[in-house]
Amino acid sequence: QVQLVESGGGLVQAGGSLRLSCAASGRTSSSYALAWFRQAPGKEREFVASIPWSGGNTYYADSVKGRFTISRDNAKNTVFLQMNSLKPEDTAVYYCANQRLMGTQYDSWGQGTQVTVSS
Repeated sequence: QVQLVESGGGLVQAGGSLRLSCAASGRTSSSYALAWFRQAPGKEREFVASIPWSGGNTYYADSVKGRFTISRDNAKNTVFLQMNSLKPEDTAVYYCANQRLMGTQYDSWGQGTQVTVSS
């Protein structure tokens, strides 16, 4: 099992930036990938970005391409989400999630961190 703790959320004005962190502990060495998801009030949770733990392609939702960057520091078992040019519609609770095996469901989730973008 992998435990995840997000941090870095907050309140920012439109056009600003935030960097979210997801610190992982547990069996990350045997996991496949980590992703960020978000859920806005009244909406379903949606995929934001993902990155394999041991190299490979990153993936982004169309709504964040060119503005968000996912990266990792394997030495610290931490994944980051750099969010630039933030928009009010990016307001949501952001969650990181771990995927043990490629093609399977994400099976470990953090508690979430709130991101609020004011107009």
